[in-house]
This record gives sequence, structure tokens and C-alpha cells, in this order.
Amino acid sequence: MSAKQDILNRIRSAQKQAGLPDHVDVPRDYQHEGTLNDDELREMLVDRLEDYKAEVHVTEESDLKKTLDSIVNDRNCKDIRYAPGMNADLFDGLSARPDDEDADPRELDDADAVVTESLVSSAQTGTIVLQSDSRCGRRALTLVPDRHICIVRRDEVVYGIPEVISRMNPDKPATWISGPSATSDIELSRVEGVHGPRDLIVIIVK
Repeated sequence: MSAKQDILNRIRSAQKQAGLPDHVDVPRDYQHEGTLNDDELREMLVDRLEDYKAEVHVTEESDLKKTLDSIVNDRNCKDIRYAPGMNADLFDGLSARPDDEDADPRELDDADAVVTESLVSSAQTGTIVLQSDSRCGRRALTLVPDRHICIVRRDEVVYGIPEVISRMNPDKPATWISGPSATSDIELSRVEGVHGPRDLIVIIVK
């Protein structure tokens, strides 16, 4: 008998001795959907992201390219990679190229910035979810480089996690982002850029 099986047997025995039922129906009456409108959701998401030390820009679709140009030019980004399924016109005039998903992920460390779309975002928790596909890119694209520019569109912002889960494909890898990568595990001293980009820039399209 394995140690795991031994532990489980002890738990079952203790439950029987305590007179607990073999099965319990878990209540599922928690909140599944939010009631906020688009403007309220956007304001909440901006507030959460900024609290997590992300840089946030809110723009119209017609000004998206102008906003992106300003962000990368202000940071003098010369090597930009973007998710291969994104509209290439968005990167006209920039030193940008689509990510080669077959390339060695270590090469991404040289990129000045990476740009992706998003799958869905929770305003309540300030969490952006990327799913491994052509719009969000492979997971390495947003984990290796030091700067991630993420585009979040209005119809991708929901209130809470149940709505987020309902939009995800369980068969595809996903990355959940709540601000720039950071940890305070060692002596409670905050260190950024440990598990991913230390610079998260979010462009929210109204």
C-alpha cells in the first residue's frame, strides 16, 4: 500500500467514525455573472491593474495604433515580437515581427517588448487570461521577455472568475496575469521579473 492510499484510508475511517455521510452535494448557488455595465467594468479593471503596478492606457479602436506607437517609441523598443495571429497593420513602421512558434524560446530574451491580445479579463480580480493560440501567442512569448504589452478589448472584460472560466478552453494552456511578475518570498522583499515580465503595459480598447 502506498503512503497516499494509507492517508486516504485513514481519512475515510475517521469520517465513518464521526458519522459523516459518504457524499455531500456541494452548493453551486454562488454568483455566476456580474451586473456592472461596460464602463463600470473597465473602471474596476483599471483600478485593480494599477494597484498591481501595471501601466494602463485606455483608448478607442481608431487610436489603438497611435497608442501602441507611442508606448514602444517612448521606450525605444527596437526588437518587438507579436503573436502571429494579430493584425500586422498594427505594427506598420515599427521594428516588429511575428513570433516564430518553432524558434528556441531563449531567443525571446533579446526582445525589447512583446505584444499580444488577450482572451478574457476579470475586473473583480484584475486578472488577464491568455490562452495559447495565435492571438495570445505561445506561453513562452509572454513569460520570457521583460516587457509585455497586452491589448484588452471591451467584450473581453467580465466581472468575476466564473465568467472567465466559462470562456476558456480547458484543452489549451493558459497564463493568468495579475500585474507584473513579482515575489516577496525571500525576507518579504519584493523582487520583480522573477517569473515573467517585470513591465506589464495594458491597452484597454473601449
